[in-house]
Amino acid sequence: MRVIATAGHVDHGKSTLIRLLTGMEPDRWAEERRRGLTIDLGFAWTTLPGGPVAFVDVPGHERFTTNMLAGVGPVPAAMLVVAADEGWMPQSAEHLAALDGLGVRHGLLVVTRADLADPGPALAEARGHLAGTSLHGVRSVAVSGRTGDGLDGLRAALDEVARALPEPDPAADVRLWVDRSFTVRGAGTVVTGTLGAGTVSVGDELELGGRRVPVRGLQSLGEPVERVGGVARVAVNLRGVERDQVGRGAALLTPGAWPAVRELDVRLSAPEVPARLVLHVGSAAVPAHVRPLGAGTARLVLARPLPLRAGDRGLLRDPGLHRISAGVLVLDVRPPALDRRGAARLRGLDLTGDVAASHLRHRGLVTARELRSLGFDDAGVPVGEWRADPDHWAGLVRRAPEVVAAWRAEQPLAAGVPADVLARRLDVPAELVAAVVDQAGLRLVDGRVPTAAALPAPVERAVAAVEADLARSPFAAPDANRLAGLGLGPRELAAAVRVGRLVRVADGVVLAPDAPRRAAAVLADLPAPFTAGQAKAALGTTRRVALPLLELLDSLGLTRRLPDDTRVVR
Repeated sequence: MRVIATAGHVDHGKSTLIRLLTGMEPDRWAEERRRGLTIDLGFAWTTLPGGPVAFVDVPGHERFTTNMLAGVGPVPAAMLVVAADEGWMPQSAEHLAALDGLGVRHGLLVVTRADLADPGPALAEARGHLAGTSLHGVRSVAVSGRTGDGLDGLRAALDEVARALPEPDPAADVRLWVDRSFTVRGAGTVVTGTLGAGTVSVGDELELGGRRVPVRGLQSLGEPVERVGGVARVAVNLRGVERDQVGRGAALLTPGAWPAVRELDVRLSAPEVPARLVLHVGSAAVPAHVRPLGAGTARLVLARPLPLRAGDRGLLRDPGLHRISAGVLVLDVRPPALDRRGAARLRGLDLTGDVAASHLRHRGLVTARELRSLGFDDAGVPVGEWRADPDHWAGLVRRAPEVVAAWRAEQPLAAGVPADVLARRLDVPAELVAAVVDQAGLRLVDGRVPTAAALPAPVERAVAAVEADLARSPFAAPDANRLAGLGLGPRELAAAVRVGRLVRVADGVVLAPDAPRRAAAVLADLPAPFTAGQAKAALGTTRRVALPLLELLDSLGLTRRLPDDTRVVR
């Protein structure tokens, strides 16, 4: 399906054209039909050679401009209508300003009432106004709503416009701006809107106002459907939602995919705008405070959050002066705080370049999923599911060895820097520590980055004294009193074992690193098999040392224990 919105001054024949094209009555309310003008949004559809086309018929009266903007906001193409006998009028200009501000490039200029006046002057005047806007160069046709002259040409031109519209992504995240909500007896609350992209199916859960709501039913072009993809006019029957809980300006969203935005940085189509305006995006209209940043950019602070992404377009309108102040292109929906002197000016300069790169520069690290949800293309240095600012990543890699060295100075007896400590000190997610360590030329072993194999001077002297003792009696492990006198507690002994200066035989029992090999050589001279007592005597040591030393020899494969608790040297 393709969706096209009407635009133009009041009573220039927009609704008449829709009736002629579709055979349907777009004006839904009795008052509209009685007064002969569109007050609220109307909807109708027809089938052209290229497929079905739905129309959003918007009001042309100045008093109902907010309704008009709600209809045009989500629609990708417009039919701008100008009457031949009246020519260009004030609402023609405001509607064109809205279309231009929204960046609508696909459309058609239609001069109506060609039976009442020569359409040439009105056409020339309208083309002059379109020059320099997003709709410059669009095709034009002249028709008469009364006689039907030119209607075939209008159908052909609309079909051409519809065929030229870009194909939406059926897998895109859903954002359905609600333009109407009502209650159907026996069904409950129904909302309508223009689905710009993505796909909605019966049974889906969508997000509405921060909570999930099930899709009970769908209609498109007046017919029940199980599934509908953008672009399409769609009616959604929601389960568990009261009519007063959803209205125009709300949005049905893919859960978790859209950030709720109160502050955003934008590019403006006008150099200066008032500080207090109303932002129109989709079908929403929200008061906004505008803070200039320079170079045609500004920070908007909204009265309530909206689901927005970079690349979205909207309008800033002055409701007091009844005019559109500027078109808006959303640049960043999660901007940095402006909490330092000169920050606004620097931020304005940032926004003149690559905004995704600027966003990464301020954040340092962002997941690829978050980048997508903010509306940015892939950017930065890919690190698994994360994306890093190049300078920030280089800084992390540079700082990692410094953090390891600092930890070593603080904890000289530690086995290494735990990964969680490194993550905390570098301020990175735990899952990125391995990548940082690898890039820095370090190693991650058993959840730690090993530190250098060196002992603090006092520990070095104490270990040297133990080594001297063991040189005289290699199997006479120093007892607890000797170790305590030297200042060698469990942490110091563990450090000495880790750097290869001692070997642990049991808790509080240490020998020289070559002790197992030397003990096996001594035991090999005993008659086989030998008992633990014989081994103790041959080694010249105590039971405290001999028993755990024999178990160590067993575990190293130097001896083998027999069922009767005797041993042989392998």
